[in-house]
Amino acid sequence: MKLILQSLIALVAGLAIAAQDLSAQSRSHNGQTNKKQNTIQTWKEDMANFRARSEQDRKLNELADSIAGIQATAAVKNQDFVLQAQTVQFRNGATVFVDASTNFISVKGKRAVVQISPSNFSAGPNGVGGVTVDGMISGQEYKVGKHGHATYSFNVMGVGINAQIEVYLTPGTNQASATIYPNFNSNTVWVQGNIVPYENSNIIEGSSL
Repeated sequence: MKLILQSLIALVAGLAIAAQDLSAQSRSHNGQTNKKQNTIQTWKEDMANFRARSEQDRKLNELADSIAGIQATAAVKNQDFVLQAQTVQFRNGATVFVDASTNFISVKGKRAVVQISPSNFSAGPNGVGGVTVDGMISGQEYKVGKHGHATYSFNVMGVGINAQIEVYLTPGTNQASATIYPNFNSNTVWVQGNIVPYENSNIIEGSSL
């Protein structure tokens, strides 16, 4: 009888210890599960905040582009603008990245200046790495095609230039490109960059031919 009682006591004690172990394991498992869930929830919140910030930044960028586009269009219509070039492409297909302050097409009233200065190592005829020519404009025309793509074309004639120029505006932004067709040769030049009002430009005009 005594032996049986001792066995029962040992069994009860063992069950109690096992129950405590199970309870501890359950708490540990629940803790790990909660930690994982908290990590996932934190990640979801971070992603939601990131998306919200990205959307806000996107809208701000779109607004800035829209304002710049409106200013560029108004400046072109008023014949008071500068196309500050970022790249220049020549007839042989060579494209070079250039300094926007020394590579540009400007129109101020009836006067236009075309300056192409791709070299940073040679002063060139204009003293800033290339050629600068200016003249009076005529035959200007502004028209809007499909999808809001606008084109401003004009002729410029002077001592050092006689060419037709076509400026193509990208809708909703101040981005633009232009083609320069010299009338005295076939050395067509293409430029790409941004249009800004003349007074907001930051250009360095070299010596004209």
